[in-house]
Amino acid sequence: MAKPSKLISTRWNKNFAYAIGLFTADGCLSSDRRHLEFNSKDKEQVENFRRCLNLDNNITKKGSGNEKVKKYYRVQFGDVQFYKFLESIGLKSRKSKRLQRLKISKRFFPDFLRGLFDGDGTFGEFNHPESQYPQLRLRFASASKQFIRWLHQEIKKRLNTKGFIGNGKGNENLIYAISDSLKLINYMYYSPNVVCLSRKFQKIEPYLRT
Repeated sequence: MAKPSKLISTRWNKNFAYAIGLFTADGCLSSDRRHLEFNSKDKEQVENFRRCLNLDNNITKKGSGNEKVKKYYRVQFGDVQFYKFLESIGLKSRKSKRLQRLKISKRFFPDFLRGLFDGDGTFGEFNHPESQYPQLRLRFASASKQFIRWLHQEIKKRLNTKGFIGNGKGNENLIYAISDSLKLINYMYYSPNVVCLSRKFQKIEPYLRT
């Protein structure tokens, strides 16, 4: 059982928007409409989430399904007000395939997107199979077709990107090629001081504008 915690402020700011992005990717709303949980294999990810929401709840470990090895870090907490706020912007319990459009502050959309990317995104370089020229790919993954299509349109409105949607293993992938990938990383990582997952930032940093 999650221990009681101080109420979370639902006022939008950079760190709050980032935490909402993380929770959209890897958070869980209990069916009791009070308790919430955030999980990740990266302890740093959970620490960032906890810090962005000013939580003081302990970080524990858990397994997945019937696994005995506890690979995941998690923080659990109870907050009816925050739960209702998440519902008001479009998040739901058992949200993976039910997720649709979200109401995200326009001003802090880059921070939300960076949190979502840290949770459900990938970035990497590969050589084109024919030309062998280096290529970049940035991806967002989701089990919800409605959500990935909404995300596609929201990013397009802000950055005039193209991108395309492809099928993955049990999910949908929103995929960007080299020029759009560069637009996106500079949009999300607009400052060297933004909160982020360090292992992903290390891959991205060489491609950021200086």
